[in-house]
Amino acid sequence: MNLKLPGYHKVYINWIPALRDESLTAYAGRIRSQITVEDPYLIGLSFGGIVAVEVSKLVKVKKMVLISSVRTKDELNKRQFFFMKLGLYRIIPRALINRANFLTYSYFGAHSLNDKKALRKLLKDTDVAFFRWALKSIGYWKNKEVPERTIQIHGTADRVITSRLVHPDYRIKGGGHLMVFNKADTISKIITKYFRE
Repeated sequence: MNLKLPGYHKVYINWIPALRDESLTAYAGRIRSQITVEDPYLIGLSFGGIVAVEVSKLVKVKKMVLISSVRTKDELNKRQFFFMKLGLYRIIPRALINRANFLTYSYFGAHSLNDKKALRKLLKDTDVAFFRWALKSIGYWKNKEVPERTIQIHGTADRVITSRLVHPDYRIKGGGHLMVFNKADTISKIITKYFRE
């Protein structure tokens, strides 16, 4: 919602509950029904970017932008994959998922009061069952195909999706995983330029 894209009408895709043991591919197939225009422009943030990659295999996309996200499984940290495949995400207490603290502020790169407030709201509103499903589904994500007509914008200080493993088209200096909140103007300009090319 912080992105300013003059000349483009933003339509927000609503997260829907995941089915038990549902794959990312199957989930993307159900999300796809919310896209009602031909040749859409897609923007995916974090896990939403991974879902957007899967949706782009089912819908002809005019252009796609991934923010603080990845194009393929190879851009994800191998230790994170190991953690997810072992199912260790199940032992994270609900209180840790829904409540911010100094560790989550650091991990997500929330330093200013506004960033911390945004992160607190984000975590408070997190559906724990969906969060655990998302971690599990990332652990079994197999995509190695780089999507076409896609740019990737990533922050140099992102600790959730390690910057050194990603090869983005644009690097935002000092940008953390939540840079869409505090670097929105820079990201908006990049996206608008790309859409108009």
